[in-house]
Amino acid sequence: MTELAERRTSTALDSAPSASDVLTAVAGLHDLVDSYGAENDVEGRIAEPVVEALYASGAIGVITPRELGGSEMTPRQAMDVYRTLSYADPSTGWVTMALAMSTGLAGAFFDRDAAEALFATPRLGIAGQGTRAGRAEPVDGGYRISGQWSFASGIKHATHLHTAAADTKTGETRFFIVPVDQVDFVDNWDVLGLRGTASIDYSLDGVFVPTEMSYPSLSVEPVTGGSLYRVGIGNFASINHGAWALGVGRRLLDELAATVRSKAGRAGSSAENPSFHEQYANAELKLRAAHALLYDVWEEIEAELATGDRMSIRLETLNRAALSNATWTLDDVAGFVYRSAGTDALRRGTIQRLYRDVHGGTQHISSSPIILQSAGRQLAGLAEGQKWVHFQLV
Repeated sequence: MTELAERRTSTALDSAPSASDVLTAVAGLHDLVDSYGAENDVEGRIAEPVVEALYASGAIGVITPRELGGSEMTPRQAMDVYRTLSYADPSTGWVTMALAMSTGLAGAFFDRDAAEALFATPRLGIAGQGTRAGRAEPVDGGYRISGQWSFASGIKHATHLHTAAADTKTGETRFFIVPVDQVDFVDNWDVLGLRGTASIDYSLDGVFVPTEMSYPSLSVEPVTGGSLYRVGIGNFASINHGAWALGVGRRLLDELAATVRSKAGRAGSSAENPSFHEQYANAELKLRAAHALLYDVWEEIEAELATGDRMSIRLETLNRAALSNATWTLDDVAGFVYRSAGTDALRRGTIQRLYRDVHGGTQHISSSPIILQSAGRQLAGLAEGQKWVHFQLV
């Protein structure tokens, strides 16, 4: 490492917030984030005071390498951040984990000079889509990228776009980082839930991207940063969406409990209904079990990565299964809360908004039926020689 590079690294490490500092700062954002939840839902984007607070708290940098100024949290620490924000507002939690992952992975897998240049961008935030590849035509010095993509969560609060495109000569899929001013937005996010995420479509038409502003989509050996980045992008889904599900589920149960307590003493109130008590206990136990499973799996993954080994196929499978379990446990909890809250859930308010948000989150590809089908095949020993590539066994 050159003397200049050493000075840059030292400066970044000195300014990088610790995981505990970020967790404390994020915990202090509850009232602010919660207060804008309804507005986000109506406006179709996260309110600017919340966005400013997310960047200032370090929430967008939880997956960014410490050498580039991020906190480079462990998976379970990152999940704590996402759970906390998703509890306050599901759309805010969703946008945070989307921006944090794309931003952090670019920092980990870019060549160091390119990463340092990128992370010199003020309030850097990278959003986009990576599951459907566009076209990447090789040209001198880089690629020309074309295509249309969906679900760019958080792009209205980002400086750059992260998108997948396949090399038209080799077939290799790479992730490309493009300034948002070169992107055509398709403002079509007219949906049931998660309205505040602004997960709009976007397109590129022959946009030139230098090679150094991209990296292979299956990268698992970071240029910068530690073992966190060796899990591969597909395994980040449970850190993101699993934590989101746990946070939203906890908020739904807390909102229902508060609603029922407020009606105690009225004729027919659930507060005196043993059947409701039993169902609430079951919902509580299901949510806690989903939480315990997801965190337990990640404890095993963290221990395996700490030895320098790659993540085993078995743990990859359990990871994806734990995410599916968390997502569909949330679906069960949301149904119970909606039924039990009666017309309080039907009318505009927190429970109705959270219920709609749940049914946005359950549609994500990371919890589609094929995940659990593939997991069952692997766990039963029926997938010898197969491996996970993003969201499927091949």
